[in-house]
Amino acid sequence: MRFAVYQVSRRGGREKNEDRMGYCYTRDAGLFALADGMGGHPQGEVAAHLALESLASLFQRDAQSTLRTPVRFLEEGILTAHRRLQRYAQDHELSDTPRTTVVAAVVQQGQVWWAHCGDSRLYLVRNGALLTRTRDHSYLELQEALGRADALPEHVNRNVLFTCLGSPGKPMIDIGGPVALQRGDRLLLCSDGLWGTVNDVEITHYLSTHAVADAVPELVEQALRLGGVRCDNVTALALEWEGEQDDSDAADSISTESLSQQDFASTIQTSGAIADVQLDDAEIDRAVREIQEAIRRARELKP
Repeated sequence: MRFAVYQVSRRGGREKNEDRMGYCYTRDAGLFALADGMGGHPQGEVAAHLALESLASLFQRDAQSTLRTPVRFLEEGILTAHRRLQRYAQDHELSDTPRTTVVAAVVQQGQVWWAHCGDSRLYLVRNGALLTRTRDHSYLELQEALGRADALPEHVNRNVLFTCLGSPGKPMIDIGGPVALQRGDRLLLCSDGLWGTVNDVEITHYLSTHAVADAVPELVEQALRLGGVRCDNVTALALEWEGEQDDSDAADSISTESLSQQDFASTIQTSGAIADVQLDDAEIDRAVREIQEAIRRARELKP
């Protein structure tokens, strides 16, 4: 694989930055992930870190050197992160559980799969157009999907999330892909601090007309300017797909051609300690069935 990647996180007008992002890869597969620790609950930065650490640890374990089933990996990884947050709260005798959103993408064999829980987003841009983006698990986007957004009262907080990691119930996980990647495709993972102030048209424009190393910092700076003194933290991770053949002369891109089947590289710090929160097959299957059934019912409600 060969790809260019750029990541940045900036603290806005908040006391601390609870966003986390990172990526890891083997010779033939890559994982890109971002989490936004939720305010109003304890230790959001811990929640975001544990979510990424869980995904990276599972990726290191399972990617030999590709993942056997990317969809199952994403579901298992996010559910494992959820369980880790619940266990963390129990072990530290917290009155409330740390919570976070998460969005993650797996790239292998020239394709991309992704999953998210909450309102951290993934954008896929191709040839100057927005090919797809994730839909937030928020009250507003739910009502928009049902065709009822215009009827919402003004006093309603439209961005309230109805699922996240660390909540009492099982998280809702939406899965996307696979999409066959074309050379020049751009993937962006970002927190709501970015898309909340910079609209989809501007995000698509910058990703389409600039290299990711230029587009990402400019988008982040624009979000901070527009957000003003009360701006949320802004975090973004983007990659440009350059293909599976190492025929690019770009000096700032990553090539995995020289890696062995056992090699693993990561910008996410991991302890590897996930054995205590492993989900058995029956629990994973039950959770996946529940999620799929909830998605099916939501689709049936659409006019």
